[in-house]
Amino acid sequence: MWLHRAMHAGFYVLLTASAARYVAYHGADPVVLGLAGALGLAYPASVRWTRALPVVLAVWLVLVWLAPSFGWCAIPLFFQCLRQLRPRVALPIAAVLTAAVVLAQVRLAAAFDWSLVLGPVGVAVLTAAVFFDRARLLHEAGVLQERQRLAREIHDTLAQGFSSITLLLSLGETTKAAEVARENLGEARRFVRDLAPIHGSLVDALRRLCAHVEVDGEPYPLTVQTEVALLRVAQGAVANASEHAAASRIAITLSYLGDAVTLDVVDDGRGFDPAAVGAAGGRGYGLASIRGRIAELGERCPSRARRGRGPPWP
Repeated sequence: MWLHRAMHAGFYVLLTASAARYVAYHGADPVVLGLAGALGLAYPASVRWTRALPVVLAVWLVLVWLAPSFGWCAIPLFFQCLRQLRPRVALPIAAVLTAAVVLAQVRLAAAFDWSLVLGPVGVAVLTAAVFFDRARLLHEAGVLQERQRLAREIHDTLAQGFSSITLLLSLGETTKAAEVARENLGEARRFVRDLAPIHGSLVDALRRLCAHVEVDGEPYPLTVQTEVALLRVAQGAVANASEHAAASRIAITLSYLGDAVTLDVVDDGRGFDPAAVGAAGGRGYGLASIRGRIAELGERCPSRARRGRGPPWP
């Protein structure tokens, strides 16, 4: 997302500016510059793997104690903690980061000044407020989009189906009416399944859904909207593979790639023609619903299949 990319870019801008300021006032100290270089090299690892975050924070703490000008890097590091860790862990760490900046500045200041305390605290509070407000807005937007999606699907499937049943019954076509009723019952069951909450982590939910689940990268917290969308997409893809592709093997791969999360669902079914799905009318809401969910997140949903053969089995 753009905010994540802006924070990462901001980290390197602040790191470079801090190093330049230190050199201008204190000269090219090899220890300080070496730590700054190590911090810059290690930062991408902390974005991708949560276990690397403590290492980056430790290097930064030493660096900011030696050169308080590097304290500005606390802002993107604080944001990274909030993004990757749960609030009950991230907030105490943020307090430690803020305290480190305050102590380093007070230690080297000629005289005590309350701005040395209030400045870092104010920046930390503002960063946390921006992060949590954005998370709240994303959640509210996700709830609204989910309501709109359900209203659209109910109108296009169940409501149309009931209209067809009413018409068929009025014409005495009881057999056809029963067939449409069975299809509507299947759609109703899908809605109930899709509305079930996520119990535990997203990875746990995927493993309850599919026997073969692989996780690449270090999992980090996602927004509720993203986790729900990924789980529903996986549910829809697994259901389609089982019901329509006669698949005997299904595999899910969830990859955490720093600023991106990818979900791959692969099966050994008989495949389909993606261009023809939904073109002939009737059913075909599953793939459209999957694409709609992904589009609401501003992402893409590519399909690799052809009639008579599904994607290559890994």
